[in-house]
Amino acid sequence: MSGPDQRSSLPERAADTTAEQPWPVRLLSMKIADYVEKMSVLWVEGQVVQLTRRPGQRTAYLTLRDPDVDMSLSVAIQTNALDAMAAPLAQGVRVVLQAKPVFWTQRGSLMLDARQIRPVGVGELLARVEHLKRTLASEGLFDAERKRPLPFLPRTVGLICGRAGAAEKDVVENARRRWPTVRFAIREVAVQGSSAVQEVMAALDELDRIEDIDVIVIARGGGSVEDLLPFSNEALVRAVAAARTPVVSAIGHDVDTPLLDHVADWRASTPTDAGKAVVPDARAEQRGIRQSRDRARRALRSRVEGERRQLVAIRSRPVMAHPGAMIEARRQELEALTDRAHRRALATVHRAADQIGHLRAQVRSLSPQSTLERGYAVVQHRDGRVVSDQAEVAVDELLRIRVARGDFAARVVGLP
Repeated sequence: MSGPDQRSSLPERAADTTAEQPWPVRLLSMKIADYVEKMSVLWVEGQVVQLTRRPGQRTAYLTLRDPDVDMSLSVAIQTNALDAMAAPLAQGVRVVLQAKPVFWTQRGSLMLDARQIRPVGVGELLARVEHLKRTLASEGLFDAERKRPLPFLPRTVGLICGRAGAAEKDVVENARRRWPTVRFAIREVAVQGSSAVQEVMAALDELDRIEDIDVIVIARGGGSVEDLLPFSNEALVRAVAAARTPVVSAIGHDVDTPLLDHVADWRASTPTDAGKAVVPDARAEQRGIRQSRDRARRALRSRVEGERRQLVAIRSRPVMAHPGAMIEARRQELEALTDRAHRRALATVHRAADQIGHLRAQVRSLSPQSTLERGYAVVQHRDGRVVSDQAEVAVDELLRIRVARGDFAARVVGLP
């Protein structure tokens, strides 16, 4: 049971609450309402995703969404403020409005009480896109070095496109016209309006996780600047930059250049061009194979003909026409060398024999035998000593006399 004493004992500040002394929901709602009430009137920008205006009522309701994240607020606005706009307010347009935040305690919800509303002009949107472009370029997201080459023949092509749009048909038909067996994993999403960014990012994340998808195409047909704004969204651009799979941008026509074109690994001017870029042309590849085969055949034939000509030229040489001629020439050379060696050996032997004869004659002329043959004799004592002095001989000594042919003994009978 609650009473005045219990209410007065509740903590005044949120930081003072405890499990034993919590705030009731009504008190928390009043505290939030008091805090929100102190906020000043402010200007806020967003995208109109829902507009409810009933005939006869002076208040209209719309939902204002942040174009970069999935977050929105309800807005109440007087119908006369809507009527003061130059053009009727439509869903999907960007606006700035002046509003006072209001917290409804009964429902526990925050909404905006709008006083003025203005559309964001195309020029201003383009200026913001240009500023974002410079920012992302300075971070290196558009650098050519980080772009990956497209696979030659992907196992599966991921395709993100609008529901029942011509872009899907252009991509698929042109790709299958070039390579009939190409496979597609198609995700149909909103490609304009308030949910486009979130749906495209979700489809990109899903396809990027599939292992056999080797390239992802994000395609959309042409449209106004406002229609193509989702593809210049910062969150989407960063998601494409972070994808592991190469991404092809095929947004609008050749003159349309959303930021997605700059960050994608390949920019296709149209969805038709994207269909041609993701797969090779089967007929061109077959033609290239035939041309390569013909070149290889001609090169091989030319090589064989050249080798055959060289073989004929070799066989026509005299040494090949008469193989024994080379052997005969070598045999004759060998015989001539053998004969010359034999003659040189004989000459050497003859010169040596002559030299030996001369030496023999010299030795013979200088030997004692030749002296003996001239009539001289060698006189020796009995012990073999040669007598060279008369004083060495004694009377009646028996001496040995050696002459040219033999020797004999002689006795000394007297000395002079």
